[in-house]
Amino acid sequence: MAVFVNSKDTETVERLKPTRLELLKPYLIILPALILTIGILIPFGTGVVWSFTDYNLMRPNWKFAGLENYIRMLKSEQFWNAIRVSSTYVFFAVGAELILGVIIGLLLNRDNLITKIFRPLLILPLLIAPVIAVLMWRLMMSTQFGVLNYFLSLFDKGLKDFPWAGVADYAMFTVVLIDVWIFTPFIALLVLAGLRSFPRAPFEAAQVDGASKWFIFRTQTVPMLTPYVTIALIFRLIDSFRIFDIPFALTKGGPGDALMTLQVTAYTQSFTYLNIGRGAAYMFLTWIIIYLVSKFLVNHWMKWRSKLS
Repeated sequence: MAVFVNSKDTETVERLKPTRLELLKPYLIILPALILTIGILIPFGTGVVWSFTDYNLMRPNWKFAGLENYIRMLKSEQFWNAIRVSSTYVFFAVGAELILGVIIGLLLNRDNLITKIFRPLLILPLLIAPVIAVLMWRLMMSTQFGVLNYFLSLFDKGLKDFPWAGVADYAMFTVVLIDVWIFTPFIALLVLAGLRSFPRAPFEAAQVDGASKWFIFRTQTVPMLTPYVTIALIFRLIDSFRIFDIPFALTKGGPGDALMTLQVTAYTQSFTYLNIGRGAAYMFLTWIIIYLVSKFLVNHWMKWRSKLS
């Protein structure tokens, strides 16, 4: 039996057949992500390998040392001081930023002239590189011509020479103050974005039923706002644990070891003492701590969301 094929059907099939470019599109889309991943994994993997060696910049030849770097690190007082400093820094900085960020976000969630002026200004600290921000604060905190000491002296003459980061007792307070100034707007913006995305119907219904503002805030605003605050907490915890630029630019980890965080200690081991292997061990252990903390928070957040749904 003879089969006749319509030429129009053949042309339609040819048009529907994917071209070579269309077949390659999925691979072209993921190519930048693949290149970025490779660019991250290569130096990270190199650092992990170095952490198991005695690699030192003063010695061209190196050999595998096993867990020696990690054992020496866990036995050293320097490591536990870095853990203490980093934990203290994270606790006070992130805690203050969460409280202030939520308060500022709630205050700016209004439609009046003051909030319209302050909303654009809120993002300004985030536009400044942390190192530049530290240099600005160092000038303002100068005991010779700093503007902050001048204003403090108006309340108490004894505060004219307030040492700020020049003394170990006040170094942590100083670095937390700078961190709070820089990153509180980040949390405030997330909170404000969450508040702006809320549906109006539940709040209007509660007001019609005669519910008080505190009852509405406690039963509706807080549960709806919790996911945004949790996301902000995760990001700030990860960023604070790996903090380097602010304490290093302020005092290079001093006075003494008052601001020797894990990252500053890793840098000091690698590029001051030229012991790359030991510095890489600090780096890898910092990554493990950040990974475990973030995984714990994300898992609890997912469980909380599943309960709500």
